[in-house]
Amino acid sequence: METLLQQIINGICQGSVYALIAIGYTMVYGIIKLINFAHCDIYMIGAYAGYFAVCTLRFGFTGTLLFAMAACAVLGVTIERIAYKPLRNSPKVTLFITTMGVELLLQNLIKTDFLAGPNTLAFPEIFALETYKFGDVIISNYQIISVLTTIVLSILLQLLVKKTKVGRAMRATSFDRDAAALMGINTNKVISITFAIGSALAGTAGVIVGLLYPKLTPAMGVMPGLKSFVAAVLGGIGVIPGAMVGGVLMGLIETLSKVYISSGFSDAISFSVLIIILLVKPTGLFGKNTREKV
Repeated sequence: METLLQQIINGICQGSVYALIAIGYTMVYGIIKLINFAHCDIYMIGAYAGYFAVCTLRFGFTGTLLFAMAACAVLGVTIERIAYKPLRNSPKVTLFITTMGVELLLQNLIKTDFLAGPNTLAFPEIFALETYKFGDVIISNYQIISVLTTIVLSILLQLLVKKTKVGRAMRATSFDRDAAALMGINTNKVISITFAIGSALAGTAGVIVGLLYPKLTPAMGVMPGLKSFVAAVLGGIGVIPGAMVGGVLMGLIETLSKVYISSGFSDAISFSVLIIILLVKPTGLFGKNTREKV
């Protein structure tokens, strides 16, 4: 059996993927209070975009990553403008159902022969897999790259939100969208930027998953998407650092439960975290109690 430290490392690598997807959930919710369940399939599109970049365009890792990020950013903004913006003032349940409709649309579009088709694809090897052994612990270069990519992008995102004019506009829109608009902030532009950034991070997660688990299917985004949503709630929906921490915790919970409890109960244990956190601390680990405006 692998050592506990090895399992923790594996869990952190898995959690880095959840963190990138969870940030997209939490950013969109923080701005327009929408749970965008189509986000999990934007992540799936990112994996397929990476596959296309490697196999057709012959890009390396950096080019593949940037291509997937750009493709998902454009897709995220397009979905927001076409599907969500016209319904922004509609009842929340209408928007919620719309996100599920967009999710099904993306899954079925990618299944068409015009795009990827319904069959499983093997993500190509961008560069050679190498492993490094430290005592009983084995770490691959793919794992190192996945964690480092998540850390770098998370730091850049925090700097963007805290230190730039765009970040201040995003925080103002999140706090009070109507007041931000009255102060001259183009809230429609801010919302589009938010969708672009969150979707780009999901595209990054798709490429990283292609490296770590090279198996692409049209439904590959469903389970990671749901677990990433749980991670966002665990950390505090609407709180970016909370999404990062929640993603890593979800990766650890999933990995350790498979080894030390039961692989068959792993998903059930992961999703039970959602029930527990809603019962014990509904605002999540980093969330704060706020009053709902009426």
